[in-house]
Amino acid sequence: MDEEENEGRLLEEGEAPKIPEEKFEYLDHTADVQLHAWGADLKESYEQVAMAMFNYMTTDYSKVEMKHVYEVEVSGEDLLSLLYQFLDEFLFIFSAEPFYIPRVVQITEFDTENFKIKAKGFGEPFDISKHPQGTEVKAITYSNMQVHADKEMHDVFVIIDI
Repeated sequence: MDEEENEGRLLEEGEAPKIPEEKFEYLDHTADVQLHAWGADLKESYEQVAMAMFNYMTTDYSKVEMKHVYEVEVSGEDLLSLLYQFLDEFLFIFSAEPFYIPRVVQITEFDTENFKIKAKGFGEPFDISKHPQGTEVKAITYSNMQVHADKEMHDVFVIIDI
């Protein structure tokens, strides 16, 4: 995707998605935090872990309004690298202008055979006067990263460097 094409755009009336039920938790980890998310399928689990990461970055995630949509495309070599690239791309759009924080992340294409994801983040630029700052996420790590797709609930575990 051309970087100039993907600067985010204003949402049209009625385009914002419904805010999904939170299906994630934070687990203690030495000097870092482990995100644990789950869903009915891997797509939902990946969406949930992205929202868990952003929820950790502000103390009041409910203040993030869905005014813009930002699209990302990533690929990997397996499910773990795909998860890493997915989260890393969203972390990048938060860390660089326009410092974008999505309230909802929706995967529009999830190809587990060719390991590709297309997703949309619905949110707005981060504004410290509006969004209480939580803990800065410095990086996504592969340390103890896990994707479990063989159970009724599909779990993912990701340690983020804080």
